[in-house]
Amino acid sequence: MKIRWCGHATFLLEGNGTRIVTDPYTPEVAGYDPIDEPVDIVIMSSATDRFHSCADMVAGDPVVINALDITETGAEVKGVRFSSVPAMESIVHKSDPDQNAMYRFGVEGIEIGHMGDVGNPLSETQLEFFKGVDILLVLTGGPPTIELNDLDEVIDAIQPKITIPMHYRTDKVTLTRILPVDDFTARYPAELVHHQGQSQIEVSRSNLPDTNQIYVLDYAN
Repeated sequence: MKIRWCGHATFLLEGNGTRIVTDPYTPEVAGYDPIDEPVDIVIMSSATDRFHSCADMVAGDPVVINALDITETGAEVKGVRFSSVPAMESIVHKSDPDQNAMYRFGVEGIEIGHMGDVGNPLSETQLEFFKGVDILLVLTGGPPTIELNDLDEVIDAIQPKITIPMHYRTDKVTLTRILPVDDFTARYPAELVHHQGQSQIEVSRSNLPDTNQIYVLDYAN
């Protein structure tokens, strides 16, 4: 399976002949370039956040899944099973909590979890939802998404084989108040952090590490 970080919370994953894009940003809002190659499936954590829900910027004619719509039933598209759990960006501001969903799916026998746009410590139900994921795509830019202290607890509880940071400050993204990735990686021993120097990695069930490793990708778009 190939995993490419396009930018922000957007990844392009390819396996078994199926191409999946997660949480597509709005290019003119986020600062990253459009995805100009066709994909089969787009899954997004909500339909209302311009940094996470611009399916129109993806080329082709993909099936679009709003993760908020499948929290009860899940969905299966082109042989890929998706499931999700409700979340929100704020449990403090009740009038505008920015409801979204976190989600997971499997490709080539590898389970991938995406943290959507969550901005709070995870509940026991949410942690249980992610148990067994092999690769966790994590929000490392700090507020308005999850605090890094709380994220550390999530990673410790779930114990993925690979953790991939996303949603952090770069020289391209327009969100200048979020944290750079180094604020996250500095919290972990250097031998666990692997700067790939490229936007894409290829993984298989057989080459997953035994214990959690952090893979930092360059943005592709």
